[in-house]
Amino acid sequence: MSQQDHDFPVTFVCRGLESTDRRIQEEKPVTPAFLFAVLLWEPVRQRFEELLAENAAPEEAMFQAAGELAACQQPLVALPKRFALPMREIWALQPRLEQNEGKRPYRLLTHPRFRAAYDFLLLRAEAGEVEPDLAEWWTRFQEANDRVRAEMTGRSTKGHSRRRRRRRPAASKETAGT
Repeated sequence: MSQQDHDFPVTFVCRGLESTDRRIQEEKPVTPAFLFAVLLWEPVRQRFEELLAENAAPEEAMFQAAGELAACQQPLVALPKRFALPMREIWALQPRLEQNEGKRPYRLLTHPRFRAAYDFLLLRAEAGEVEPDLAEWWTRFQEANDRVRAEMTGRSTKGHSRRRRRRRPAASKETAGT
C-alpha cells in the first residue's frame, strides 16, 4: 500500500477524496463526517490493531480506538458532534461488516449509517486494506432477493422460523423451600 510519512496511506485518502469529488459532480449528498472518517482512519486503524493484539473484542477495540482518537483530535481540530458521532459510527460498523452470517447482515442494512459504512468499506477494499471479496459480498447482498440473501447468510430458506422455548417462571421464595 502506498504510504507517506508516519505511515499514513496515501492511496486510501486519495480514493476517499476522489469518491467525494464524484459524488459532488453527480449532485449526491456529501457529509463532512465521511471525510473526517477517511482522513483520521489510519491512526484509528493502528490503535484498533493494537487493541486486537491485546485480545480485545473487535467491537470494543474499535469503540476504544475511536474514542481515544477523538479525544486526541479535539484540542487540534474543532470537530462538532454532528460530524464526530457519525464518523465514529462509520468506524464502529467496519468490524460488523466482516460478520456476514445469520441475522447480522439484515440488521446492518437497516442501520442509519450503513450506506456510509459500506462506501467506507469499498474504499478500504480498493486501497487493499480488506479483501475485495468482502466488499463484493455486501454489494451482492444489497441487490439480492430474499432467497439469495438467505443462501448468502446460511439461513434456512424454509418457510418456518425457529421457535423459542418459553422459560418457566422462577419459583417464588415461598414455594422454593417446600
